[in-house]
Amino acid sequence: MTTWFITGGSRGFGRELVEQALRRGDRVAATLRRPERLDDLAREHGDRLRRWSLDVTDTARVEQVLAEAFAELGRIDVLVSNAGYGVFGAGEDLADEQVEQMIGTNLTASIQLARRAVPHLRAQGGGVFVQLSSMGGHLAFPGFAIYHATKWGVEGYFEALAKEVEPFGIRTVLVEPGQVRTGFFDVAERVPAGEPYRGGPADRAPTPVEEMVGSPSGIAHAIIEAAVSPAPPLRLLLNSDAYELVTTAVRERLAGWEAQRESAGAADAEFTGARH
Repeated sequence: MTTWFITGGSRGFGRELVEQALRRGDRVAATLRRPERLDDLAREHGDRLRRWSLDVTDTARVEQVLAEAFAELGRIDVLVSNAGYGVFGAGEDLADEQVEQMIGTNLTASIQLARRAVPHLRAQGGGVFVQLSSMGGHLAFPGFAIYHATKWGVEGYFEALAKEVEPFGIRTVLVEPGQVRTGFFDVAERVPAGEPYRGGPADRAPTPVEEMVGSPSGIAHAIIEAAVSPAPPLRLLLNSDAYELVTTAVRERLAGWEAQRESAGAADAEFTGARH
């Protein structure tokens, strides 16, 4: 039986992960702002589901909940950092508070959760830390600049962390879905385009949910299979749209770098020409 710790367990991937893990016969420690949203699962699965109220941006509370969960459950095999949200609009148009809150929730909170989980995982001899990222951690669309900033930040931090903690038996998985049919886009705030951006690349309608190819249950199943596998991958790219868009973006980026090989090497030498 695997024991899970899952943040953002009230909806979307988080809810699917909680449900599927419980159906497997596993134990789940779920965190969410309103624990009563999982009352139905608690009635069905009893004490295999433990719940904590948690705002992931409250670092002191994160530390407290982690300590309680490890103490009560004895061992946690897989931690899933899933909480996050989006505010979409041109980067200039978002209010300062929106920028700070999205970075605080999607990036800083993920970092702080990992920093406080690692000592527990190290003490028990290892485990798996799963961080929800996005195909948006490898490419960028107009109107999503701040969201992309958080996901590119997540990719950088957890790639470095993976190398740091692997000697302790801790494996790290970055989950990179494409567009998925969840309530994520329904609840995401959209900031109207300011006058300079109207009619431009940042002023576009979002993809209708019914046209998105990703399945929440399929994503959750893939995460579980990867996390409990003998060799969890560092990156888990999910959905056909993510595969096509990310591989295309990486090939184009590589081609651009290859075209700069000569100028890149030339910068190794001291500059001895005229100075302006």
